[in-house]
Amino acid sequence: MTQCGGEHPESAGLPREPTAGQPGDGGAAHDHGIGPGADGRYLAVALALIVAFLVFEVALAFAGHSLALLADAGHMLTDAGALAASLLAVRLSRRPAAGVWTFGFKRAEVLSAQANGITLLVVSALVAAEAVARLLHPVAVHGGIVVVVAAVGVAVNLAATWTLAKANRGSVNVRGAVAHIVTDLYGFAGTLAAGIVILLTGFNRADSIASLLVVGLMLYAAWKLLRETGRILLEAAPEGYAPDEIVAAITSQPGVDSVHDVHVWLITSGFPALSAHVLVCPPADCHQVRRELERLMAERFGLDHTTLQVDHAPDELLPNRASTATASPAPR
Repeated sequence: MTQCGGEHPESAGLPREPTAGQPGDGGAAHDHGIGPGADGRYLAVALALIVAFLVFEVALAFAGHSLALLADAGHMLTDAGALAASLLAVRLSRRPAAGVWTFGFKRAEVLSAQANGITLLVVSALVAAEAVARLLHPVAVHGGIVVVVAAVGVAVNLAATWTLAKANRGSVNVRGAVAHIVTDLYGFAGTLAAGIVILLTGFNRADSIASLLVVGLMLYAAWKLLRETGRILLEAAPEGYAPDEIVAAITSQPGVDSVHDVHVWLITSGFPALSAHVLVCPPADCHQVRRELERLMAERFGLDHTTLQVDHAPDELLPNRASTATASPAPR
């Protein structure tokens, strides 16, 4: 393979600051995951609210014999775990890449979010089994306690949601925690309704029915978390980054003959990356082509972390030159 000659003007003429946004936005800023700019104070405040209410709810759930309150408490436990993991991820993400950790600890948030999703599945299975048992064999529930705790839960989740709205929402952990807290909000609304039904009618099965509704919400939140984190860990192309479109954009550039070994993946949430091997037609300057492709990837697709190997295509891969070299005179 013919190599490009001359000096290698690495990064010459192309600033590499992250100025690109999401695909097609034409250069709006985006950030890489949680990052040093995230404010962990908001996460800490939300975590304190959730943990304080969790202790309060578990105590009254046992006092009132309410499975719905225990189901809500189980969900809030996963919320607390998500918030704690987010705080840890904030600190880990500030550590610079060093030694074998060439990307630092940016995927810590992905691992903790996936663990949180798995915990949601386990808790929902346990609550669902107990709810079905109580549907078959109802247990007396103190509706007044359920109503009071559920009302306080709605207020606490509203406060936690308002607090987290100020935190960095680029992290999969933060987004997962917010989704869980909003799910809790809906769950407490259902529990509040169940408590009112029990107070007015004495229908104790309403508590189990509300528990199953909370289970459905937990399963939905778990599926979203596991799907998103699974795509990141398996290094699938991020949503909104179609590899076929990227290949078409590269090959449409002047001087480009072909491209292969194209990989598009997420290092962590909000941190897309691209690598590819590009062949150019001589006498094109492959260093210049590389710089132009880097600029194209940043401006059009929001990919400012790119690794492009650009080489001259060998003669046998250039159809026009190969056909000219091997053509024989036409018979008379």
